[in-house]
Amino acid sequence: MDAITFRYLISLAVSKNLDMHLMDVVTAYLYGSLDSDIYIYMKIPEGFKIQEALSAKSKQMYSIKLQRSLYGLNQSGRMWYNRPSDYLISKGYKNNTICPCVFIKKTTSGYVIIAVYVDDLNIIGTNKEILEVIEFLKKEFEMKDLGKTKYCLGLQIEHMPHGILVHQSNYTERVLKRFNMDKAKPLSSPMIVRSLNIDKDPYRPCEENEEILGPEVPYLNAIGALMYLTNCTRPDISFAVNLLARFSSSPTKRHWNGIKHILRYLRRTTDLGLFFPNSSKQGLIGYVDVGYLSDPHKARSQTRYVFMNRGTAISWRSQKQTLVATSSNHAEVIALNEASRECTWLRSMTQLILTSCGIDKDKSPTLIYEYNAACVAQMKEGYIKSDRTKYIPPKFFEYTQERIKNQQIELKYVQSSNNTADLFTKALPTKIFRKHVHGIGMRHLHNT
Repeated sequence: MDAITFRYLISLAVSKNLDMHLMDVVTAYLYGSLDSDIYIYMKIPEGFKIQEALSAKSKQMYSIKLQRSLYGLNQSGRMWYNRPSDYLISKGYKNNTICPCVFIKKTTSGYVIIAVYVDDLNIIGTNKEILEVIEFLKKEFEMKDLGKTKYCLGLQIEHMPHGILVHQSNYTERVLKRFNMDKAKPLSSPMIVRSLNIDKDPYRPCEENEEILGPEVPYLNAIGALMYLTNCTRPDISFAVNLLARFSSSPTKRHWNGIKHILRYLRRTTDLGLFFPNSSKQGLIGYVDVGYLSDPHKARSQTRYVFMNRGTAISWRSQKQTLVATSSNHAEVIALNEASRECTWLRSMTQLILTSCGIDKDKSPTLIYEYNAACVAQMKEGYIKSDRTKYIPPKFFEYTQERIKNQQIELKYVQSSNNTADLFTKALPTKIFRKHVHGIGMRHLHNT
């Protein structure tokens, strides 16, 4: 189960006032049976008894064929997945290749959802349905009942009367201590405003005579730790982490100072997370923007988008484009193309879950807000060749236009100051930064 699907399921549970229960399978991989056409042999381990007729020779002369999976085999994860999948389907649960780790069963009183992540099973439903699921799961697997889902995959889930807050305070504190930044001076934003002069840009690539940091500086470790935060609960640091990750092969002191700047911001916002309120009725909406020539050193722009469900971000992206855009319009069209593809998958995933639960799905098109009025007009009216657009491959128009024609997407213009995707493309002044952080549903634990 991916993080986006999990965030959506939390949003669904909050909106329908459902309980979340966590179960852990003991020695999960040992339940998987190896395929009949796969033969894997291993040396006889210490303490393994062999037949007396074979004991005359050394154990090194023999090997044993595995019939069940073990930890360490490449296929163990897949074999384990097949086991609960077959069992749940035999009990009337349904799943789909769009989200293969989510199993849903329609019941007489409602529905129950089981979200599988390796050996962790999150059960979503009413209290009565959850108890029934726990009972039949324990008949097949040895399981630990971890109670109400409060800690899962490093995420802390706070259940409150008016919603659920998902944060990573404990993980963030461990990261700060790991890099000796737990007592650093807090900052109000994750990065400094960059200079328009590329020669003075603190995030410029390593220069010819500049010293590259050695392995004694844990640059890669810091990037990995921050990326996990970014992908789970901290979209507010997405752009800063994406920018600094580009220099992983040749970081300098300037780049390491940028990492420490992010850590000092985390020092101030340790308990900041995604809040899913039970009062919001807003459906799936998206915001798209682009940072034209965000990387002036390689003439690349920055794609940014965020999709929110019931007022809280569930999917976001901040990534440098892979080709050089010839104009800001070109860069916007590319960003819209990528956002449209993400929107298509989100609609498929959410509508599949709702349909399987017997909930009426929203058939109206998904609103995507874009601040470039010319780009919005081009997408609605169709590709028109001109001196400004003839450099843009028509394929970048066609996908989004087809979704608009099929009424899956509706584009709308929004002022740049109200475009929350602006958070994912550049360093912003503190006041605007906080406005957009609040706009995507991020809240502090002590304020909820």
